[in-house]
Amino acid sequence: MNIFARLLLPAIVATLPAWAQPAPARPQSVLRETVAGMPRGENQEIQVLTAQFAPSQATVFHTHRFPVTVYILEGAFTLELEGRPAVVVRAGESFVEPPGVRMTGYNRSATDPIRLVIFYVGDPGTPFLDMIH
Repeated sequence: MNIFARLLLPAIVATLPAWAQPAPARPQSVLRETVAGMPRGENQEIQVLTAQFAPSQATVFHTHRFPVTVYILEGAFTLELEGRPAVVVRAGESFVEPPGVRMTGYNRSATDPIRLVIFYVGDPGTPFLDMIH
């Protein structure tokens, strides 16, 4: 965009009546959950990770030291948490994985991939997961 358009366009939009201007962007709640087991130190480290699962691919058997929030962008992710029924989280949905629970996740589809975003808050330097051998 040229300089004239970058300077002139905001001035033109500002002069439009309120009904002609787009409404402000607002976040949409996907999940709101109270969790136990969050880090309590003076500092916390925030990690945002992405993952892709090919058809029939799975995670390692593992635990997390702190809660993990998963948001599914594409596909359906099956979580098996020890002592609990399996949970299927689909595109547009989110789930909080509790700390200290043995688990694994699967792409049960034979044809469709999964893409997801992971949010993890822990003490600085804490590994994202601990493998169960």
